[in-house]
Formats: sequence, structure tokens, C-alpha cells
Amino acid sequence: MRISLITPAAPSSRTGNRTTAARWARILRGLGHRVQVRTDYGGEPADLMVALHAWRSAAAIQLYRERRPDRPLVVGLAGTDVYRFQASDPEPTLRSMQLADALVGLHDLVGDAIPARFRAKLTIIHQSAPPLPRPPAPSTRAFHVGVIANLRGEKDPLRTALAVGDLPPASRIKVSHVGAALDPAWAARAEALMAQNPRYRWRGEVSGAAVRRLLGRLHLLVLSSVMEGGANVISEAVAAGVPVIASHIAGSIGLLGGDYPGTYPVEDTGALRALLLRAESDAAFLGQLRQACAQRAPLFTVARERAAWAALLDTLRPGL
Repeated sequence: MRISLITPAAPSSRTGNRTTAARWARILRGLGHRVQVRTDYGGEPADLMVALHAWRSAAAIQLYRERRPDRPLVVGLAGTDVYRFQASDPEPTLRSMQLADALVGLHDLVGDAIPARFRAKLTIIHQSAPPLPRPPAPSTRAFHVGVIANLRGEKDPLRTALAVGDLPPASRIKVSHVGAALDPAWAARAEALMAQNPRYRWRGEVSGAAVRRLLGRLHLLVLSSVMEGGANVISEAVAAGVPVIASHIAGSIGLLGGDYPGTYPVEDTGALRALLLRAESDAAFLGQLRQACAQRAPLFTVARERAAWAALLDTLRPGL
């Protein structure tokens, strides 16, 4: 089967959308299909379109439906689709949902946030991550906290840097942050925080291999976003055996579970600071976080994600 996989992210991008598209393409090719990954649709023949991002890919989705009205269409819902564009620019977002034969969400609470009329189309496919080649070996010289997030508003990416700005001198917390600055102003803010506080180090954009090496050295990962569609970094941390502290948003609760003990109110620097200090000083609490993540790990296996895609494609076969 010929599949056109549309993502708004350029081939050189390391954003979540491009990472998701690349993984989906590998899975679909592994299932025996021919997949072309593009940033737009030019009317070329395809037996199926998988379009990532209802709002950003709206023009491609509409053109495909016009050119291939008898062929199935799958739309992957991004966090900004669900938690921003449904309200700020609903017409193209909801039109994409309407035109889709199937919708894919990345966390368990997506259905609560989309119109009821579309919920029957929705399949939840958790993003997978392979385990590290060896168990994590955190630093013994510091309590190593990681932030894996590009510098943009949705990620609230400097919250952890702010939270460790005035820790007690006895604290051994060090923060390593990797992720691209999407404009010079973000880079300047990160650099200023580094200059003010030796506990915080921003390393900029790094390779996937460097991200995995970082995960292998962490005691803890922080995801401080104000909105997420189901961040793959949670899958990566859980698969690596690294416990997580996350802002209390649907996109993270939908991955970690409603009773997950390691969340804090969005943009609450003091609450994040308190959780970091507790995780550093209270081995039982850190173990609780680790155990809760381990219980979620079966959701994020490569085999499970592959099986979910195979099952979804089977439901579309009458149109193929």
C-alpha cells in the first residue's frame, strides 16, 4: 500500500512532530507499506494518507480528500490541535477532524477534549521508545535532573532553571537541559540563567544519541510544559527507567496516570522546587516515582505501538 505521511515539520527539524512522523514511517514500512514523508500533499497517488497535525496540515488534508474521496484518511492530533487551535482557529481544525476516517491521539485523555461527535473515530496510540542498552547509571557526585525540551512557549522550558535558582547550599541538584532555541530571545534567556546559576546548564540542540546518553545519567526528568499532545520524552524516560516530574496537564496525566504522585501546578516554580528537593532528599519518594513509571512502561513498547497501527489499518481495509 502507498501511504502519504504528511508532517508540517521540515526534514532537518528535531521537533516532536518530525520525530513522531519518522517513527510512524518506520512502523508503517515495517508493516510492509511504501511510505513517502512530505511536508505537503501535491496530489500524487496514494492509497492512504496519514496527516500529522489537524490544523497545520489542513490544506493537505482537504486536497487529499478532494482528489481521493474513496481512499482512507488518518489524522494525528497534536497537542496544539486539541488544546489551542480548536478554540483559536476552529474551522480548519474541526474540518480536518470531520474529513478524517480515523483520528489518532497520543494520550488517554484526548477524547475528553475533542467534540463528542468525533470520539468514535479516535484511536489512542501511545508513542513508543526503546529501552537503553544498559540500565541508567546516575552520577554519584550530584543529583542529576534533566530537561529535554525545545525552547518555546508551550514547553515552559526554563521553569526548572528558575526552580533551582535559590536552592539550599547543601543541595546537590544539577540541571542539564537539551533542546533547540527557536529564536534568539529564548537563547539569551537560557544563557542569562546559566550565568546566574552554576546549577543549570543549557546545551542547545543535540543528537538523539546524545539524548539517550543523557537519560542514562539522570536521577530524574522534568517535563514542565503548559500543553502537550502526549510527549515522547515521557515514553523515553519511562523506557529508560528514569522517573519523571511533570506539570499537571492532561497531556502528561494521560500518559502517567491520574494518580501519578510527581506532578505540580502549571508554571508554579515553588511547587516544582519543593518536588525536586523532596526527590533529592527522600529516597522513598523517588522510589515511588520510579515504581509508578515502571507500571506505565508496558504502554510504551515498540511492539505495542506497531500492533496498534496494524489494528488501525485493519479497520480501514474496506476502503483500501
